[in-house]
Amino acid sequence: MIPVNSHSDFVAKASGNERAFLLLYKSAGDQSQCAYQSLEDATKSKDSMPVYVADVNQVRDIHVKFGIDSVPSLLVFRSGKFENTIKGCHNSDYYKALMEDSVFQAKASNVLKASRQVTVYSTPTCSWCNTLKSWLQKNNIRYTDIDISQNQKAAESLVRRSGQQGVPQTDINGQIVVGFNQPRLKELLEIH
Repeated sequence: MIPVNSHSDFVAKASGNERAFLLLYKSAGDQSQCAYQSLEDATKSKDSMPVYVADVNQVRDIHVKFGIDSVPSLLVFRSGKFENTIKGCHNSDYYKALMEDSVFQAKASNVLKASRQVTVYSTPTCSWCNTLKSWLQKNNIRYTDIDISQNQKAAESLVRRSGQQGVPQTDINGQIVVGFNQPRLKELLEIH
């Protein structure tokens, strides 16, 4: 857990990281303390991604920059670009899984060529989503995971594209696969 004092301090400290997480919290809030403690527990692994923390009572420019209106909020960054927001307190297993996905993606990007764009649209409570992501990892498929319960714009865009509201949905180079349809996934991902 690495404290930051401003947006520019965060940018300086996080530069060069493929993935980074920034927790915005309020030191006096129960939910914020819950999120802080769960993240602290999740980062005890040597493979965990860097987690930066900023108390909005002291740091006033970060939440405004990213349009964050409630804390705790965990901001997810890829290659320095803001990617997603996870609001509220989650247990340490949830945060650990989020970071393990990021570690996997970072390692995969060093090993595999980006021959295809794979995006999984999921929610944290969806068991088929977790099954799909585990299957992709087992097959060394690099993917981006978008939690549509936290990203309303992505959810609306997905419904417009696929006509379906359920998850998981996987976008493979512009082709949408609804559910965990292994034969179709294997076909599009060229897994034999």
